[in-house]
Amino acid sequence: MSETMLLDLEEDLVVTADDPALSNPIVSEIIRQMRAIDAYGVWDNAGENEIIDPFVMTKERKRNVPIVGDPDEEVMARVKAWYNALSVCIEGKTGLMAVPIVNLTHEGFGRAIIAVGKLIVADKNLRDVHRFGFKSLEAMQEEAAKIIDKAAALVEAHREVAKL
Repeated sequence: MSETMLLDLEEDLVVTADDPALSNPIVSEIIRQMRAIDAYGVWDNAGENEIIDPFVMTKERKRNVPIVGDPDEEVMARVKAWYNALSVCIEGKTGLMAVPIVNLTHEGFGRAIIAVGKLIVADKNLRDVHRFGFKSLEAMQEEAAKIIDKAAALVEAHREVAKL
């Protein structure tokens, strides 16, 4: 990649290297998950802000994505990293193993479920996955906290089922 292209990419970043949201546990876990699924080393030399930046879908970015379209492998990897990270956080909060199950068609429709034992603690119908993202890192953190807290409450209310 040429130096000019790298500069253009850096200018397009929404998340800066000194963004305080990068220290949030869910953001750190998503970055960890993205690095874990990077079989070809694409993210090896990237900063944390560069890895998490595609998760932020500003109005301008959303405008540039077609209304109808098929998700590419990068978008599907981000969706899987999101649910993997949520599962790790739920597991950390409850002490029981949480397993994400993400089923996506090539058209960007599907379902994501997080199970703890035989208990379904999160369930989301997915559509228009090619437009997956959050308005900001703060919005991502709020959504994650809501899902994790609700899942932890379900586990506590139905611990016997979650242990199966």
